[in-house]
Amino acid sequence: MQEKKILYVDDDQRLCRLIKRYLERAGYQMRCAADGNQMHQQLINDDFSLILLDIMLPDKDGLVLAREVRNISSIPIIFLTAKSDINDKVDGFELGADDYITKPFEEKELLLRIQSVLRRSQSEENRPGRKTEAHFSGWTLNFIHQTLISPDNQPVEITNCEFQMLSNLVNHPNEAVSRNTILKIISGREWSPLDRSADMAISKLRKKIEINPKKPVLIKTIRNKGYQLTSAVEYAED
Repeated sequence: MQEKKILYVDDDQRLCRLIKRYLERAGYQMRCAADGNQMHQQLINDDFSLILLDIMLPDKDGLVLAREVRNISSIPIIFLTAKSDINDKVDGFELGADDYITKPFEEKELLLRIQSVLRRSQSEENRPGRKTEAHFSGWTLNFIHQTLISPDNQPVEITNCEFQMLSNLVNHPNEAVSRNTILKIISGREWSPLDRSADMAISKLRKKIEINPKKPVLIKTIRNKGYQLTSAVEYAED
């Protein structure tokens, strides 16, 4: 089986050497880039299965780089950064990250998170007879290209995080999708009553698909349960 190749973008050369040792010991190939320019050059010259991306970089912010990658590729991205504020995490997932790990971290946790993201990515690629589109209330969500088209046939920009949330909702129409499920999508962890990041993420999604986001009709909040897509959904399959 061909080794998975991972690109790590961080200007900390000591940490780069350390993670290279971790990953190669686990059977991965690894390349390093110290900034955005080096990252893009590596992506042009080689094929990677996953990107580990720091946020604080010498040229471009890692969040900006994630947006640039998402504009051209669906390659999995894991943020590996010292920035632990919840707003940074929400921003990271909304820009298309598949996971978010804060420094310092344990080697075992890093490897498990990488394995989980790669396994999820491979599962999506190999799934037979998959749904290609969902049509609801005039909207079209394309599962293959991760695009959203409005009822007046206009493309609506949608982040990877928003795509994952909306996909979950349209795959369970008229059912309550729990806050815990939403939080696992955006940050991979359990929900607690004091954590409002799931509500914040749903609120931003509503702004894109609701006529009046303050009085949502398509995505309703179900008290003590979560969120529900109220529309009927029709699917197209390949």
